[in-house]
Amino acid sequence: MISSLDYFFKWKIRGCVFELCILYGGSDGSTLGERFSDTMNSMDNDIQAYNNALEKEDRDMCNLLATEIIRQLPEAEYKIWHKHPVWFLAGNPVVGYSKLKDSVRLLFWSGQSFEEDGLTVEGSFKAAEARYVSIKDINTKDLGRWLKKSRDIQWDYKNIVQRKGVLERLK
Repeated sequence: MISSLDYFFKWKIRGCVFELCILYGGSDGSTLGERFSDTMNSMDNDIQAYNNALEKEDRDMCNLLATEIIRQLPEAEYKIWHKHPVWFLAGNPVVGYSKLKDSVRLLFWSGQSFEEDGLTVEGSFKAAEARYVSIKDINTKDLGRWLKKSRDIQWDYKNIVQRKGVLERLK
């Protein structure tokens, strides 16, 4: 879990000012700032805009989530889908996040099949979520494990309309 503040800095990309606290937390020994700055070079402008529109605490949480998702799922395509950042593998949605009134929700479309503590059932299909109110709530080890499972365990949401609401397991 992220718990220790190292230092704070600002930088400017495409006219947007990013403020970031450098935190310990990478299992590979990297800091959040190192991972975030590498990710920002490849992050979609729409996702940057989504995150930048949030209040500071929510923006920091979403920047951390986006950084980890991009780092852990480099092969995934990502975009704003139904007004929220979502990552896809072979056209199938696997993970995304959204700002709720009192928290940031991280959603795994096939998350119920992960059988993981820390994720709760969401909706009537196979989705599961985690909610965060502070960046300190985000456990990057859990997140990394869930992201690995999102690659390995998938239900076919891509073709759910053609199957009239019936999900089939892909992996």
